[in-house]
Amino acid sequence: MVPYDGGRQAVTVAAQKDWKLSLEPSSASDWISLSQTGGTAITSIFLTVARNDSEDVREADLVITTRSHKVTSHIIQGSKGRVQMPGWLELPALDQPGLGFFTHSMDGGAYVNSKTSGVRNWSFYYDYDAYVSWWVAYPLNKGLIGSGSRSNAWQASDPLLPYSAVCDLSGGSYGGGWTRGHQIPSADRLNYAANVSTFYPTNMTPQDYDFNCYIWADLESQVRLYAARCDTLYVVTGCDVRNSTRWSGSKGGHSAKVPTHYYKALLRKKGTDYSAIAFWLSHTMDPSERFIDHMVSIDELEEKTGLDFFVNLSSFLGKDKEAAIESADPARIESTW
Repeated sequence: MVPYDGGRQAVTVAAQKDWKLSLEPSSASDWISLSQTGGTAITSIFLTVARNDSEDVREADLVITTRSHKVTSHIIQGSKGRVQMPGWLELPALDQPGLGFFTHSMDGGAYVNSKTSGVRNWSFYYDYDAYVSWWVAYPLNKGLIGSGSRSNAWQASDPLLPYSAVCDLSGGSYGGGWTRGHQIPSADRLNYAANVSTFYPTNMTPQDYDFNCYIWADLESQVRLYAARCDTLYVVTGCDVRNSTRWSGSKGGHSAKVPTHYYKALLRKKGTDYSAIAFWLSHTMDPSERFIDHMVSIDELEEKTGLDFFVNLSSFLGKDKEAAIESADPARIESTW
């Protein structure tokens, strides 16, 4: 998948002997160029895609052939979207006034671009008044989870924000009986530096102990199971503080708003197939309740939250496919995951 403004990407081609590259249809060469169309064994080449100034999605197949094999990789380039933002599939729209958007790299610092920062880690949409992130968004698969263990390296601040803008949770939880509830779970990023970043206060919300340790923990584990069965799962984890009147105990000189609800929006990619489901959970749920009984479609979650999820999806797949994915019956979709 390539954003509408195009770019240059390294591609590794691996074959036992000689290989050739071609584009289908051949007219795709008007907007895609290859630094090399043939080679031997393992070779790195560059794929360059021109900017797409039209209103339509562009698609092409990159075909690798050897004497006995043929492999096709599908390329989709989005059209220019209405929001100036990264073209990542996990992102909701950035259209809420007064909130700050930030992205971490895998080393816990600021994500600049893929050349400088490598792979993106997680993004967040921060409410400076409520002292919580409305949502955290990230891609999830086995490679991104990595290997390691929980660091428990609770941080006093987030390097992307001043200390005065967050609750200092390094010495303990919020107070008032609220636990430090992760939005991107620690277990979703096990490489050490990436794991430490999941303990930033911008990734935390004041969460009821029973909710955190039972319903929420069970849902987090299920999301990792979904991710293990597909290529990539694009995850948005969020909390709703719009109508909350409750505040946590003070930490670092601040209290945080206690969410009334939590949710997860999940977009699954397996091959060329995309599907999506969501969960909408009351913060006051009984611990005996099951998260699976609170599935909703993406359209339903958007109605409940007032947010536009997976805003880049239509640029990649077109508006009709996006509408079908976001309105699909979640129980039917989940049964195939």
